[in-house]
Amino acid sequence: MNKLTDIASQVRRDIVRMVHQVQSGHPGGSLGCADFLTALYFDVMKHNSQFSMDGVGEDVFFLSNGHISPLFYSVLARSGYFPISELNTFRKINSRLQGHPTTHEHLPGVRVASGSLGQGMSVAIGAALSKKLNKDQSIVYSLHGDGELDEGQNWEAIMSAAHLKVDNLIATIDVNGQQIDGPTKKVMNLGNLHAKFEAFGWQVLEMDGNQMDSVLAGLSKAKSLLGNQKPVVILMTTVMGKGIDFMEGTHEWHGIAPNDEQLAKALAQLPETLGDY
Repeated sequence: MNKLTDIASQVRRDIVRMVHQVQSGHPGGSLGCADFLTALYFDVMKHNSQFSMDGVGEDVFFLSNGHISPLFYSVLARSGYFPISELNTFRKINSRLQGHPTTHEHLPGVRVASGSLGQGMSVAIGAALSKKLNKDQSIVYSLHGDGELDEGQNWEAIMSAAHLKVDNLIATIDVNGQQIDGPTKKVMNLGNLHAKFEAFGWQVLEMDGNQMDSVLAGLSKAKSLLGNQKPVVILMTTVMGKGIDFMEGTHEWHGIAPNDEQLAKALAQLPETLGDY
């Protein structure tokens, strides 16, 4: 667990450095989900950095809230999908590391263009159905923002997953209570997500997404529920901007970059554990 925590700290350093370098990007949600994606790629998921788009025989992951691409790129690079030095190209012209993940750039690890919010659930369900048809026993994982659930397409997909008994899918919702225009309760109150997913026929778990032991236990429990003719969702409570005190808990850091002074303050709070790119 200490190793995973160390990796997550380095990933957070990568995030703020990437966003600062081009003065563009989304640090808040990226920082909040760093523990989850670190656990997924470095411990939980069976995957191959020698990337194959079809993902036969391996677990696959879909990032629906594609604006947290700095996190996704850091984790992919740190787990061997492409050179860590390529993080220097984030959001630059002709880079494979665009502001939202794209497939036409052929970046290893990216299976779907995302960032048009609300579509990832449908994609993940389709991939899970494909695996079932092909007798592939591996798992489909996906990550979604809570504000993203404002999009109606999600709920059509959520309903269909239960109807089609998609029981090889673990969807995780980043419940940080923030979105670009403010707190989710003020923008569009989501109500009781636990009750809603249960009413739609899903198996529902909850976990603290900023405690590594909770993340590992939650993902382990989710895996144990697969194969029961119901999809599984984890409601993951996180703090937007986690790890940097002046960024934590506010929507203001959803999509702005730190200046030089703020970057220095941020990096002082994040141990450099694997070496900066």
